[in-house]
Amino acid sequence: MFAGLIHQAKSAISGLVLKYVARASVAVPFVIALGFALAAITVMLVERFGHVMAYWLVAGGLALIGIVAAIVVSVKEHEEEAAEQQAERTDTQEVVSEAAAQAVVQTPIALLGALFSMPGGAASALSAARLLGRNLPLVLLLVMIGALFWPNRDDESSQEGLDAVRRPNGSDDPMPSALRH
Repeated sequence: MFAGLIHQAKSAISGLVLKYVARASVAVPFVIALGFALAAITVMLVERFGHVMAYWLVAGGLALIGIVAAIVVSVKEHEEEAAEQQAERTDTQEVVSEAAAQAVVQTPIALLGALFSMPGGAASALSAARLLGRNLPLVLLLVMIGALFWPNRDDESSQEGLDAVRRPNGSDDPMPSALRH
């Protein structure tokens, strides 16, 4: 049961690690080049301003680069946070619409149960049928609105497909192929 989930987690983690290792392997020559460029700039500044002033200038330049990088990272994190909040709002809306669909499905059954459990249930049911007959357009409108919130069969099957662990050769297929030996 959990074997498929564990396998998916391992695949996701190994894919993520490989992606970052590939990025790091590309970045290594650039980091080395940046180190040599920093050394060359330091030597040029030493020749022009002297040792103490050159080192102060390099330290100030690196601090300025660090401040700019911190601002950029802060802005990116703020954008990601805003996107995450938007995703949470969207997810909440989906949950609310799903709850509304369940309420629409369960309400008529609950009303019928309450109607038949009352004393004189058959007479009450007959009077309720007359009331519904007189207000047929309203009843049809409510039925059509309920149909909008009715869950699709495709949504349920896609959720079941995510939970099921399938064999790669298709031998767990409910409809066996004629081509299989």
